[in-house]
Amino acid sequence: MDLPALDLAALDAIDVHVHVEQDAHGCLSLDQELIDASAKYFHADQDRTPTVEAIAAHYRERNMAAVVFTVDAPAGTGHPALSSEEIADAAAAHPDVLIPFGSVDPHAGKAAVARARRLVTDHGVRGFKFHPSLQAFEPNDMRFYPLYEALQELRVPALFHTGQTGIGAGLPGGRGIKLRYSNPMLLDDVAADFPHLTIVLAHPSVPWQDEAISIATHKANVYTDLSGWSPKYFPPQLVRAANSLLKRKVLFGSDFPVITPDRWLADFAKLEIKDEVRPLILKDNAARMLGLS
Repeated sequence: MDLPALDLAALDAIDVHVHVEQDAHGCLSLDQELIDASAKYFHADQDRTPTVEAIAAHYRERNMAAVVFTVDAPAGTGHPALSSEEIADAAAAHPDVLIPFGSVDPHAGKAAVARARRLVTDHGVRGFKFHPSLQAFEPNDMRFYPLYEALQELRVPALFHTGQTGIGAGLPGGRGIKLRYSNPMLLDDVAADFPHLTIVLAHPSVPWQDEAISIATHKANVYTDLSGWSPKYFPPQLVRAANSLLKRKVLFGSDFPVITPDRWLADFAKLEIKDEVRPLILKDNAARMLGLS
């Protein structure tokens, strides 16, 4: 049965940060040690590796849409990546709730640029996810600028992990994953040099929260999402900014499956957010960022 396309007016929320950790073949996006470390860090006792189909059902039950993606990081992790092409094609079977993002390994150079173009033109990808720490790259290194040029030309947003990461947390040396690559100040250069590229700073950017707020305030093309942390742990300056200067730049994201939208929204309901700001964060800002409104 063909499902209808996404009906923005009928949705209660748009979750802009949902990971696909397992494909239809049973392959995982990370090795088991990193999966387990992440689950322990987030105290995640639910299914850590739902498929695209399971994610669609989860969000349909909640009358929400979800931006879904994997992270393509073989150069940084040595682990084979899930196929963004397969994820996008699987998401196309659930257009009422799923919005596919792609991921390419920046270290692939010209091949990454060509693949990004194909993901948009041939597979309907609506944006791209990057994780500088996991992918082991400095986002402002000019070697990667041709990739940003392509995304700007394609008019699709780029969502970058920023700040602390649960991947590798608690392991010796954090399994070699370097947090400094995810300092949001590295993305200030990218936002300045590509003014028509929409950039999303994913997560409260601890320990660089003030930097993230400053960038999102200064750069019209920069948003920030609230995924990866329970709202009860948000830094107070982030709550103030969300209620004022950044009320049209802040996006709901859960980081499912490590944090469920149910858990996130229950804590968000207790946060001191103005009534007129809540719908902006939960849906309206994301709709504008994604070009849906």
